Amino acid sequence: MQLQEVLFSQGFGTRRVCAGLIQQGRVQVCTDASSGAVVTVTDAAAEVVVSAGLPFTVQGASWEYHELAYLMLNKPAGTECSQKPSTYPSIYTLLPAPLRQRPQKGPVQGVQAVGRLDQDTTGLLLLTDDGKFIHRLNSPRHHVPKVYEVTTKHPLDARQVQKLLGGVVLDDDPKPVRAAACEAVAENHLRLTLTEGKYHQVKRMLAAVGNRVEALHRSKIGALSLPADLAPGQWRWLSSADLEAVGYAAT
Repeated sequence: MQLQEVLFSQGFGTRRVCAGLIQQGRVQVCTDASSGAVVTVTDAAAEVVVSAGLPFTVQGASWEYHELAYLMLNKPAGTECSQKPSTYPSIYTLLPAPLRQRPQKGPVQGVQAVGRLDQDTTGLLLLTDDGKFIHRLNSPRHHVPKVYEVTTKHPLDARQVQKLLGGVVLDDDPKPVRAAACEAVAENHLRLTLTEGKYHQVKRMLAAVGNRVEALHRSKIGALSLPADLAPGQWRWLSSADLEAVGYAAT
């Protein structure tokens, strides 16, 4: 693949912009994976052997080549999962520009959040530009479990836990909604596992059993847990093992 096409595919601008970066000597590419040797390339049409994880540097910033982007973000409170936020800053401002500018593979350019978390909800959020991945994780028929750590206003009791496991009726659907798992970790700490994704579901389920959500944090999707060393607002690439943990094999 031509080097300018590599940069374009990774979101570094139009082909003209990418060619200019290369011609100005602002791009270095690893030519030997074993030694890590890098060279400055000034020919935009130079052919590069592309493989997943190919390291390169653009204007001093280190990057790796990814045909499709799969990320996790530790969403902080006070952010919206929207490209056009109404009140709070967008989660997309937490990502570097190339991830927001990757060439359009669907209706929207750049990586997209896989589902949404409310502005006051924190924790594990996945982003990608792979439409199949988004559909796989969002589809109700796949029942991908999501684990939430819920801080409640009132002390929990066994009756509330049993009601959540047995099913509660929300105001917009006569069909009961059940928790896949539910554990009172502490007096005001509930660990709730859901396989559906209804609007404000956790808050509405807790209200249905006579309690209230004071804070909400998503800690796990499938078998993928939010790493303890990923601080709020930080992101990282998903590994092959991470993708397997959420039940997806990239193609």
